[in-house]
Amino acid sequence: MKIGILILEGPYQHQAVDSAYRFMQAARARGHEIVGAFLYTDGVNNATRFIKPAGERNLNEMLDQLGAEGIRVVACGACASFRGLRKDAASDNIRISGLGSLAEFINSADRFITFGD
Repeated sequence: MKIGILILEGPYQHQAVDSAYRFMQAARARGHEIVGAFLYTDGVNNATRFIKPAGERNLNEMLDQLGAEGIRVVACGACASFRGLRKDAASDNIRISGLGSLAEFINSADRFITFGD
């Protein structure tokens, strides 16, 4: 099954990013394909490579690692702009792009799951 992911929450606000990450790991372990993860609204704040929590899990590194493993992780460009996130602040494996990427993920997925409010 092809699965698309939408993440709406910023880092360390709720469990949405952790839940999405663990879901993607579990789905891939069962042989499912993740077509992409789209960071939208406050979710774009997870894209910044400047997240450096001492002694905590690093949500940005977790998402960046998924990108390095071939999952397309995309942050909404308009949302990033409104929140002051520049392209040069995003991690290497997290792209900033438009809503066309979200539409592509929805179109190519058999199931599309949203994490966050």
